[in-house]
Amino acid sequence: MTPTQILTTILVVLFFGLMIGIGIYCRKHAGSVDSFVLGGRSVGPWLTAFAFGTSYFSAVIFVGYAGQFGYNFGLASTWIGLGNAFIGSLLAWNVLGRRTRVMTQHIDSKTMPDFFEKRYASTALKIAASIIVFIFLIPYTASLYNGLSSLFGIAFDIPYWVCIVIMAVLTGLYVIFGGYMATAINDFVQGIIMLIGIAAVVIAVLNQNGGFMPSIEALANSANAGWEYTSFFGPDPISLLMVVLLTSLGTWGLPQMVGKFYAIKSESMIQKGTLISTLFAIIVAGGCYFLGGFGRLFVLESEMKGFDMIIPTMISGLAPIIVAVVIVLVLSASMSTLSSLVLTSSSTLTLDIIVPLMKKETSEKKKLLIMRVLIVFFIALSATIAILKDTVWSGVVFIAQMMGVSWGALAGAFLAPFLYGLYWKKATRPAVWASFGFGVGLMTVQLLVSMKVISFSGGVLGFVFTNSLYSGVFAMLGGLIIVPIVSLLTGKHKPENTDEIFSCYDERVSVPVSVAITKDS
Repeated sequence: MTPTQILTTILVVLFFGLMIGIGIYCRKHAGSVDSFVLGGRSVGPWLTAFAFGTSYFSAVIFVGYAGQFGYNFGLASTWIGLGNAFIGSLLAWNVLGRRTRVMTQHIDSKTMPDFFEKRYASTALKIAASIIVFIFLIPYTASLYNGLSSLFGIAFDIPYWVCIVIMAVLTGLYVIFGGYMATAINDFVQGIIMLIGIAAVVIAVLNQNGGFMPSIEALANSANAGWEYTSFFGPDPISLLMVVLLTSLGTWGLPQMVGKFYAIKSESMIQKGTLISTLFAIIVAGGCYFLGGFGRLFVLESEMKGFDMIIPTMISGLAPIIVAVVIVLVLSASMSTLSSLVLTSSSTLTLDIIVPLMKKETSEKKKLLIMRVLIVFFIALSATIAILKDTVWSGVVFIAQMMGVSWGALAGAFLAPFLYGLYWKKATRPAVWASFGFGVGLMTVQLLVSMKVISFSGGVLGFVFTNSLYSGVFAMLGGLIIVPIVSLLTGKHKPENTDEIFSCYDERVSVPVSVAITKDS
């Protein structure tokens, strides 16, 4: 075995052993539905912040997006990582964190579809939201395996499907054993690995070109790049802005991301979690996209074999220990996001569709059993799609494009009604339906455009459907406009218990003077 293979094997075995051990340890924290899905709403700031960050940044970010957008925008792609940090993390925590935690506990909501039912007094909304989650989270989950084969190919000559099966089985084990708490603790460990790995690989790649400034000079003078790839906003500022908005604002409407706020323990934890999550995003996301910005120094346009090969090519010449750390980093990023997605999917389907359809009262034990069975189902389904996409369906455009529109459809449908539902009493049921229809409808049209079933040449529609990045942003921003307009036109459909729901924000609490200054103090 080569040094890279030896080091990688050791690190991967230790990594997997730790993940399973944590899952077994957390079995005692998964005895009820509330503890299995939300950790008993008692998760601290470090675990919550890292769970948020690791669910946000998967291997798709490190291998796919960093390679693609770094190649297209150069060093300006770093703005994507900073947008993720300040809009997708800092602003999201400040705007959504506290109100989500307070209202969801007040109305006893455990999932996003459940929130829509109880906030807007509509079981039909819950069922529709659950179906949207099911349809669009599965292809998104399957996309997490992307990049594993190219990175593992650096160290081992093993088939892609073997990588997928190993990752799927081990992720399933610790989620089934320990639920949310096992996921949160493992996310913390995986987050530490991601921080160390990103820092190490950025330093190593820059050293290959003599350091920071020599690397920038090399990129500016490269025949494959040029000064525009080192400029402040890169060669295509409009497309860059679309990527920043989609990948940053999109987290506000993704159920697996918002669900992290449900589990926060206290007010002080929100403040600490906000800071930790933002710093994590700056290092991980900022580091990933900054690294990708140097892609043109390592991959010539004439040698392009897909964007997923750019990052693996960059690190292939690094020291064995760095390569081993990067492989574990990508495993960490993939498994953390995968665990979050399957837990969200299984809990949503169980609590919002299956259990309500049962005629008899369902015990906690039976609910947990159903969720664990569904976790196995979702992991197996996503792994199967990923394997078939690489083999039997390699030429089927539908599969790849479904993954591309998933993020935009989920965020486009959910962001506006969830945000207004937390802040505005006048939001109505028809407005939520309009947002669902607009977000899913727009991204379905985008899917048809991407598959070349229909086309729009020029004009506003041509611009909107340029690609899933553009249409995804319009789906989110459109929902933010549609919900208030439709709500004002359909005011009589406002739920009757709205005032009681919002009363949770009026509850009085005593705080130290260090938190709030009073007239007497």
